[in-house]
Amino acid sequence: MAAAGYADLTPQEVLDALDAVGLRGDGRILQLNSYENRVFQVFLEDGRAVVAKFYRPGRWSDAQIVEEHGFALELAEAEVPVVPPLVLEATDAAVRLEGDPPTLACRSGHRYTVAARCAGREPELDDPSTLRRLGRFIGRLHAVGRRRPFAHRHRLDARADGERAFALLIQGGFVPPDQEPSWSAAARQALEATVAAFEAAAPLATLRLHGDCHLGNVLWRDGGPHVVDLDDAMQGPAVQDLWMLVSGDRSSIARQFDRLLEGYEEFSDFDDRERALVEPLRTLRMLRHSAWLAERWSDPTFPLNFPHFGSSAYWSQQTTQLREQLEAMA
Repeated sequence: MAAAGYADLTPQEVLDALDAVGLRGDGRILQLNSYENRVFQVFLEDGRAVVAKFYRPGRWSDAQIVEEHGFALELAEAEVPVVPPLVLEATDAAVRLEGDPPTLACRSGHRYTVAARCAGREPELDDPSTLRRLGRFIGRLHAVGRRRPFAHRHRLDARADGERAFALLIQGGFVPPDQEPSWSAAARQALEATVAAFEAAAPLATLRLHGDCHLGNVLWRDGGPHVVDLDDAMQGPAVQDLWMLVSGDRSSIARQFDRLLEGYEEFSDFDDRERALVEPLRTLRMLRHSAWLAERWSDPTFPLNFPHFGSSAYWSQQTTQLREQLEAMA
């Protein structure tokens, strides 16, 4: 069963969409794992393989998508290892192209982009040298990101982002009545602690970021890291692209962060006050992740892949984790 907005996105429609921008498939098509968008690997008649991403309707505006694409092209021009969108050429009058150069296509109610296929593996963070390489990579990315701000993309705001997530979950009735008092109290405390941490670190410099720099979005190939997805690119503090690469107890996180910064600061300066935001950002991500599931719950893909969301056990676990985050932030 297809999600609302994707009901007519059949394999033939995908092939027709690519054909309309001069990329003729040979009939072989494979749907790739993606919750947010619909992503397909398509083999072309000329022997190439490309990845086509069809954007979730209503999530981003055309201006936001084109700005993301422009950032990727700017990074590629600066020889930062990213997988940029292909420049498209319409071969069908029914296609509307956006961007300069054009990288976003709109056809039959769907917006999509195409990139070259890029294979690789997740980096192994147990190796200190890998952390330094990742730090250098992100430092290079941020050196480009500091050139100018985003005009249309999301701007990270701890209070606004957290309050929106909290309100969506409570007002939408996603938290069961038997769990709502304890979860609500823990979430409210955790959000206030998160906001207090950001206020204590203010003023914070912001820049154009990858925005969702976890291991699933970083491929290790040809002896180094590559970025394959800038879908969550945003304006925010530098630490947002670093904190998801560290984990463990306080001392382990400190050691890992030191290794990252050894590489990072070869290309970009880092404000040490932002170290205090690692656990607040982890807390904010927990709240926003639950809200993301709630927002997408009408998409049949989500109940299928997250069957425990909404259960008392899920919210009890969330309450426990938020309390643990309060201790970590303290």
